[in-house]
Amino acid sequence: MDDDSLAGKQPESVAAVLKTFGLLQALGDRSESGISDLSMRLAMPKATVYRFLQTMITLGYVRQEADSERYALTMKVYELGTKALQYPELVDLAKNHMQTLADKTGETVHLGTLIDSEIIYLHKVDSSHALGMYSRIGRRAPLHCTAIGKVLMAWDTPEHRDHVLQGAEFKPFRQTTIADRQAYEQELKQVKAQGFGEDREEFEDHVRCVGVPIFDRLNRPVAGMSISFPIFRYDPARAQEVVALLRDASRDISARLGCTHFPLDE
Repeated sequence: MDDDSLAGKQPESVAAVLKTFGLLQALGDRSESGISDLSMRLAMPKATVYRFLQTMITLGYVRQEADSERYALTMKVYELGTKALQYPELVDLAKNHMQTLADKTGETVHLGTLIDSEIIYLHKVDSSHALGMYSRIGRRAPLHCTAIGKVLMAWDTPEHRDHVLQGAEFKPFRQTTIADRQAYEQELKQVKAQGFGEDREEFEDHVRCVGVPIFDRLNRPVAGMSISFPIFRYDPARAQEVVALLRDASRDISARLGCTHFPLDE
């Protein structure tokens, strides 16, 4: 993304747009970045990076940390992104339930939805323990080895699921990862039969997750909610208790989205 080559090949206004979104993407990939780092990653002159960042600060989309002088995105970017959601009120409807789940279990709770052939975390409530699962709002995660991804696919229509999975990469993150589409589709049948999805140390070492879907007025899965446990705090004997808590929360959120026949009660 060389500054001179962009200017030579694109109209000035188009080149400016490309630089702007390149910076937004780069800042989104890391929590904080310096000018030298951004310049190197985007192959843009430092002066250009600085000029664009100052404009983005003025507009409120970027902030500069006073202690480190590094740059980061502001919540204004997140607010803009939520407006693209099919159900922009979803986070507001879910956050109190998520806090209650975190308080009752002491663990990290995630809310995620489908984007392309991955999931994206829309909201999270951190564990009350010092050791918990690392994640951040806006982070993407794979469909095939996360509890949220599994429940979104398990309750999806066959036609839409097939379309989504054509773009999915069945990357083997861990030895336990299901890295074959046929085996994954068998897993989805089990997920739907039992009424919840599981990540059995398939995405991150020593982390297990349990999740359920959230439905809209047409009984379509529009999001998933999960609880993540470090393996040493996961008690299989309490799994059904955790699932019941998630199901109760999902039932209420789904009803507020217009769902009148909650599929997990069937």
